[in-house]
Amino acid sequence: MIRKIIQIDEELCNGCGICVSACHEGAIGLVEGKAKLLRDDYCDGLGNCLPACPTNAITFIEREALAYNEEEVKRNMEKLEKENFTKKESSTPAAEVHGGCPGSRMMSLQRTQEQEIPTDAAIKPAVSMLRQWPVQIQLVPVNAPYFKDADLLIAADCTAYSFGDFHQFMKNKITLIGCPKLDDADYAGKLSQILSLNNIKSITVIRMEVPCCGGIVHAVKQAMLNSSQMIPWRVITISTEGKIIEDTQ
Repeated sequence: MIRKIIQIDEELCNGCGICVSACHEGAIGLVEGKAKLLRDDYCDGLGNCLPACPTNAITFIEREALAYNEEEVKRNMEKLEKENFTKKESSTPAAEVHGGCPGSRMMSLQRTQEQEIPTDAAIKPAVSMLRQWPVQIQLVPVNAPYFKDADLLIAADCTAYSFGDFHQFMKNKITLIGCPKLDDADYAGKLSQILSLNNIKSITVIRMEVPCCGGIVHAVKQAMLNSSQMIPWRVITISTEGKIIEDTQ
């Protein structure tokens, strides 16, 4: 089939590897010091790698290519995230880890003295940045007036409890939350409607590092594909220790 797909200019590529990290589908890899499109069917045509490239070596072209294989990409993403999560656990002494699924594995988090939760007397009242209700993806009406010309924050619900200053992300944004592991719902379908019916200006996705949380990123990507909306977006990944470990645009 003829479709839009990326092309990498080897002469312009400096081998920095930034595009490899920006491509969440695993379509790009470094081969002999140069970025290469490894699999046509892993490239979704959204071009997250384009703005990440410092030498402008990546462009869009239309050519004969395999169709984007959503299911294969999803399986590959889950495999890579499990491998990365396992590696991180084996090198992180700060948590007591017990067996089970990487996404629901029991841990006892150890905090340093500086990270200890303050006493009630030391807690200062914070101002909520929430701008609308409801916040659950399943509950929001797709044509709500607050979606007009909005910047969206789409977050896995655990992120708000893991990251202490979560409301900084919510400022001037419409916030939607959900759990791709527990909710029996097609987020991509609902989000596709929201993007199609409203002039959404940007999307910020916040997820946990656990593999199952990749589903919320996948749903947003699929929604943009379904609605044919090329919207500026970024993905922020929060560790189980409550730190930002990745911020990609």
